[in-house]
Formats: sequence, C-alpha cells, structure tokens
Amino acid sequence: MAAYLIANLKVHDADGFANYRQQVEPMITAFGGRYLVRGGALDHVEGQLEVERLIILEFPEMAMLRAFYGSPEYTPLIALRQACTTSDVTIVDGYSP
Repeated sequence: MAAYLIANLKVHDADGFANYRQQVEPMITAFGGRYLVRGGALDHVEGQLEVERLIILEFPEMAMLRAFYGSPEYTPLIALRQACTTSDVTIVDGYSP
C-alpha cells in the first residue's frame, strides 16, 4: 500500500531551500518516491489551516518512505531544510478499500 509524506513549508531562505531541493530530488527518486504536489498555487477554501508551500510525496510502501526519511543520506538534508524553512511534516499510509 502506498505511503505519503505531507509537508507544509514556510520558506525564509530561498537560496538555502533551492540548495535543499536540488539535493533531495534525486534521493526521493532513489528511494522509490515521487512528487504528487510540489508547491503549486493554493486556493484555501475552508478552515484555519495555514498552508504556505504544500509538498506531497508518494512512496510505494511505508517501509520505503521510512527508509528514505531515516537514511543517513537524508539526515543532513533535514537539518538544511529546517535551517531555511519552518516545516510541518507528517507521514501517512494510503487508503486501500
């Protein structure tokens, strides 16, 4: 079953974030992930959730997502992302009827 990483980012260092993006893209692919949503235009229609830059990654299964997120290669990129953004990140299993 697919698994998803959902991130809401507020970028406060555009150059640092560009560096992060450049490095993380090939790593996501290497772990079997792909972008479903990548910071497109937002149209907030209901509620109080403040979404700034929405990222949704899909991985074939939770084990692959956890392998990506917990990998020694991604650890320094987490620190880089946290230095240039304010981040809310969650992971969730997909739905399978």
